[in-house]
Amino acid sequence: MIKKLESIEQQVLKKISPTEQERKRIKKIVSELIKEIEQEIKKFDIKLSIELVGSIVKDTYLKNNMDIDLFILFPVNVSRKKLQQTGLSIGRAILENQEECFAEHPYVRGTFQAIKTEIVPCYCIASAEQKISAVDRTPLHTKYIKKHLLQTQKKEVMLLKQFLRGIGCYGAEAEVEGFSGYLCEILIIKYGSFQKLIVNAQNWKYGHKIKFTDEKTPDFDTPLVFIDPVDSQRNVSSAVSEKKFNFFIKACIEYVSKPSLTFFFPREIKPWPLKKIYNKIGKKQFIAVKIKKPSIISENLYPQIRKSVRSITELCERYDFKILDYNFFIDKQDIYMILLPKKHKISQKKIHMGPPIKMKKNVKEFVNRWNNNRRTLNQPYEKNGRLYVEIKREYWDIEKLIEEQINNLSLGKHLDKIVKDNFDVIRNDELIIEPLRIFWTEYLDEKMPWER
Repeated sequence: MIKKLESIEQQVLKKISPTEQERKRIKKIVSELIKEIEQEIKKFDIKLSIELVGSIVKDTYLKNNMDIDLFILFPVNVSRKKLQQTGLSIGRAILENQEECFAEHPYVRGTFQAIKTEIVPCYCIASAEQKISAVDRTPLHTKYIKKHLLQTQKKEVMLLKQFLRGIGCYGAEAEVEGFSGYLCEILIIKYGSFQKLIVNAQNWKYGHKIKFTDEKTPDFDTPLVFIDPVDSQRNVSSAVSEKKFNFFIKACIEYVSKPSLTFFFPREIKPWPLKKIYNKIGKKQFIAVKIKKPSIISENLYPQIRKSVRSITELCERYDFKILDYNFFIDKQDIYMILLPKKHKISQKKIHMGPPIKMKKNVKEFVNRWNNNRRTLNQPYEKNGRLYVEIKREYWDIEKLIEEQINNLSLGKHLDKIVKDNFDVIRNDELIIEPLRIFWTEYLDEKMPWER
């Protein structure tokens, strides 16, 4: 089995390792970018320095997946406002296809000579205790990896990154909720190799904690906890969702038992025909809220969508509609927040439980409330030492509930505005459509990515 694992991993490395020509090209591009930034910072009366961070400088980047992360370091006596204004000005002057992003303060993301590039301002600090903003730690992370990651371990990091990409768990951004590049690097430093990590991860349970020292550290209620070796108060793996944590463990178990290249390079999804989707859904009756997609970056969009789907689900369950599952899909123009209720319509009558008879004050309040209430169908009655009343539900049709109550929910800054203007509540016939074929194929297919 070990030989098979090694054979597969050698094949993977051949595919993902940058060639000498590619290394020279990216080195040249970075050099030219730094020269342009050096010229730009001369326009400002501040002593600034430039530092390349991220996978390129750590030599853990993958072929055809090169991003440039360049930080502009400011003296700590510069105001936050001036740091932001100057950092944005430099980024805007140099990058193409740019968009303004926000970590703890704004920065510019775009392209430089067709390579994805981020230019991020931060404060120049010597240790995490001196940090003024969260991004100030990033240059310290780079220094740590360059010092502690062995040359032979760089390929192990690359294997882990490709494995995570293959199973859909790579990236700490809101869209993925998975493993960051830095987390991959310190995992390899901790466990020594990709194979050793995979073997150990099979036994992880929710709340698994990893750290390099025995010093006391905070508790974090997250699926995976890895204490940052640069900042003992930070959990590097805080972005990893429970879904991706469990998915990674499952992939590790199955990779070790039945290794295959498809863990690293899964076959492309072939969307099912609509007829097959319709047949697979069968008698299940989905319902969805459809809204226009706002023009905002994914880091802002995805948390709001997840919050919205949870809020709509909680609303439905608050009114006794059991939700069996929920999900969402985003295309170029629209967002579909999709729920699977057990029933679309429930009984108009509801037995509402009151207090025990012995609680005289509560009994009086209960009787006064429901005796002449417009929703009361029969007067309160006693059963087994407790009061009950038969009432008419406020909502017995889930569609009407959502239509009338969605504007009372908190869905997120941008989605609230869109929903107030316009939304549609739609059912199966409007959901089993061409733009959602890939969504339904992934959702309904019982195969893991590596089994396709």
